[in-house]
Amino acid sequence: MAVVLALASAVVYGASDFLGGLASRRASVFAVVALSQLAGLAALLVLLPWLGGPVTAADVGWGAAAGLAGSTGLLVFFRALATGVMSVVAPVTAVTAAAVPVLVGLLGGERIGPWAAAGILLALVAVVLVSAEGGLRALRAARPGSLLPALLAGTAFGFFFVLLDRTSEDAGLTPLVAARAASVGLVLLVALAGRRSVRPTRAALPLVVVSGVGDMAANALFLLATQAGGPLAITGVLASLYPVSTVVLAQLVLRERLVPAQVAGLTTAAAAVVLITLPA
Repeated sequence: MAVVLALASAVVYGASDFLGGLASRRASVFAVVALSQLAGLAALLVLLPWLGGPVTAADVGWGAAAGLAGSTGLLVFFRALATGVMSVVAPVTAVTAAAVPVLVGLLGGERIGPWAAAGILLALVAVVLVSAEGGLRALRAARPGSLLPALLAGTAFGFFFVLLDRTSEDAGLTPLVAARAASVGLVLLVALAGRRSVRPTRAALPLVVVSGVGDMAANALFLLATQAGGPLAITGVLASLYPVSTVVLAQLVLRERLVPAQVAGLTTAAAAVVLITLPA
């Protein structure tokens, strides 16, 4: 069940990112991020009476820390995209986000079988390939100094998964309230400090709302995957396969062409999932 929930979170994360990307073409990035986060928080509060649970102060703290990590990752990521090469920033960020929960899980004493270990390695490769819109040539030509912001963003995204995994199994989705409240607060603070507009255009508003609700649904699915007892090394890397659904939607809806590296990445991702689900 944990594997299914983690994969579902990846699909929904990717779809949410796709819609958020479309919205960013019609409104400022800060407007999309801030209001999508608020939409997700509103949806969570509606569902909380049925899906929430008792929380401790530690659960609230872990949730808030996860929210700050996620929003910090977003801000650094968008800054990296604005100043760097997207075909380099995206894959480096994605594979770092996938690697962090794997490393933390293994260092924390998690044990996985040989098939799952092989699947995790393939998944990391798949994330790089699927995200490499400019092909592998762009990655080989990247300067080491330009990779630092992408590494920082990916690390922050990865710790979002790690910190959510620290919450208790009985807490339900309640820790996500603290996560989203902290995230919204940080994004709005940075937007106000930089005098950035958070007012979306009318055309972008539906996309922003659906993207925000989808992102919250993906967070919920990942949290449920961890509460179902799934090892962080596995749930984290599966959730980080979200670029797959983003790329597939871009091809289906926008008719974007896949470069050979992305085609290889889709195949590799499928093989990784099969290996991870094999019995040890």
